[in-house]
Amino acid sequence: MKKIANLLVAFVALEHIGFLVLEMFLWTTPTGQRVFGLTPEFAQQSSALAANQGLYNGFLAAGLIWGLLRKQDSHAVKVFFLCCIVIAAIFGALTAKASILFVQGMPAFVALLLVVSARKD
Repeated sequence: MKKIANLLVAFVALEHIGFLVLEMFLWTTPTGQRVFGLTPEFAQQSSALAANQGLYNGFLAAGLIWGLLRKQDSHAVKVFFLCCIVIAAIFGALTAKASILFVQGMPAFVALLLVVSARKD
């Protein structure tokens, strides 16, 4: 169970590295505009905000990777960062786009459940 939990944590971390790349580097490109449904004008106007958001996603990914590599307290680190992602996804779904809850929140929530369950094994 712990291996499956860690695989899903790694998936969530990779997902957030992908968000970092999209938001920090591809936001104003045709790829970024297509993924986020942006006009070129809006993409240009909001690029600094997107880069900031991408950086935060990078920190979330770094925290999960830290939790995977850490020997002591790895459970607490993973739980903390997964909870941060779930809360951010709920907020994003309420304030930006409902699909955030499923794209970001659901994998993190399932990973959180598995991490907590694996601790009991």
